[in-house]
Amino acid sequence: MLKYVIPLLLFIVMAVFLALGLKLDPREIPSPLIDKPAPEFSLPVLGNPDRTLSKVDMAGKVWLLNVWASWCFSCREEHPVLNQLAQRHVVPIVGLNYKDEPGAARQWLGQLGNPYNVSIMDQEGRTGIDYGVYGVPETFVIDKQGMIRYKHTGPVSSKDVQEIFLPLIARLQSEA
Repeated sequence: MLKYVIPLLLFIVMAVFLALGLKLDPREIPSPLIDKPAPEFSLPVLGNPDRTLSKVDMAGKVWLLNVWASWCFSCREEHPVLNQLAQRHVVPIVGLNYKDEPGAARQWLGQLGNPYNVSIMDQEGRTGIDYGVYGVPETFVIDKQGMIRYKHTGPVSSKDVQEIFLPLIARLQSEA
């Protein structure tokens, strides 16, 4: 009798873990960086590699860091949403061009529009690693003090902009 109960119990435990796992949203990957200072960076500007941008340049502003690449299919999906957000002039958007060729990135922005106030190049992916990037696209909301307040994994949708980003940005911009 016992030889049948143990396999049955193991099967039930495995089924419960599988059921719980299937209910998880893979886009809701927790970030250990939330409410911590954004990692430092100093990277060349796409299209002007003699100029650099660093986190210090964004001090005192609420801003978005959008990790993107020309080879990323999901980035193409979210790009019109970022273009619409940029037209509203609500928040500066910094693009982090991740593991991409500069020429391909410039061509991509030329064809699809450029929502970024500035886009910086992370060709080796080191800054992406510092930010805990799992894949592209990912978008971070960073407050005036340089703290990461939100991380969005996957393409940003219009619904995300309306329900998550705009309310959070308004709240952060009103804080001292």
